[in-house]
Amino acid sequence: MKHYLLTIGIAMAVLCGVNVALNLAPWYYVIAAVVWCTALQFAFDAVIALTVNHLPDRWFGADNPLFRVRDYEKPLYKNLKVRRWKDNVWELGGLGGFSKKALKEPDNPLYIEKFLIECNRGVVTHRLSYFVGFFAMLTLSGVCVFTVALPVALVNLYLNVLPTLVLRYNTPKLKAVLARLTRNSAPAFKEQDRAPIPQKTNK
Repeated sequence: MKHYLLTIGIAMAVLCGVNVALNLAPWYYVIAAVVWCTALQFAFDAVIALTVNHLPDRWFGADNPLFRVRDYEKPLYKNLKVRRWKDNVWELGGLGGFSKKALKEPDNPLYIEKFLIECNRGVVTHRLSYFVGFFAMLTLSGVCVFTVALPVALVNLYLNVLPTLVLRYNTPKLKAVLARLTRNSAPAFKEQDRAPIPQKTNK
């Protein structure tokens, strides 16, 4: 959370400072535009999150091929060292009723399956937010479209890409855990459950 708030705060300060220093627009307009575009990003992201959160769980199932992590993705996450910084990424799933910050029931297959569903739901939410943020450019005019609205949209893009990478990094590991738990919870084939073997009789 600190990373997000710090990034947003620094971005807002830099945008205000640069635009005012270069006299690209009146200072009061610049400040209002930066605050307005930042607020729009929060609003856009919230609407998308609420909408996706109300979609059926079956659309985001663990076996849905649309969410399968491809082989070429795994080296990317390793090279980006996602494991090192993933715990610093802001996780807001708890606001929707399911926190993905930590595994609370690592031995419960139903919980792991729900965790995977929420990961896939999160991926859709963040990916939709990549593009919606650029609609803020339509609300300004003049040079501030490119010196305020565009940079704010790019910051929003960056802040949505990070959790997407974390969710995709975690998905194969969760699927492996689910497979193991499902396999271990299968009913054992007991000796006494076998059908009796017919005995030959001599006539």
